[in-house]
Amino acid sequence: MAAASSVGGINEDDGTQSNSDDESQTDTKPTEPTETGGGSGVSKRKKRLFMKELACMMFGFGDDKNPYTESVEFLDDMIIEYLASFCSKAMEIGRPGRINLEDVFYLVRQDPRKYSRVNELIHLNEELKRARRAFDDSNFS
Repeated sequence: MAAASSVGGINEDDGTQSNSDDESQTDTKPTEPTETGGGSGVSKRKKRLFMKELACMMFGFGDDKNPYTESVEFLDDMIIEYLASFCSKAMEIGRPGRINLEDVFYLVRQDPRKYSRVNELIHLNEELKRARRAFDDSNFS
């Protein structure tokens, strides 16, 4: 039998109200994200990829130094969903099952900010490749 727990001041076992007014439900931050999988009743952890980076970005944009875990998890879910959608669209455009730079350019062509950022990252990547090649050539000479 489960132990009695108090949610919102009401005891789940017998429905009586608890007298603890000093507990604040809004200040709690859950530490472990869980998700029920497939209706089987088995709880499994969801892989969180960008938690640290998102918390730092949120702080940089004016949030608290330690933002609520739910907020960071929500943003993480949104980013994963966006990336999955973007990649599946890119895979449908060009060669099936492969993503090329042309596919990415095609998808972001209508958004000038995204297009210029993708273009900038590609040029920086090419510049880094040239610098590495020059460094490797000078080491072996």
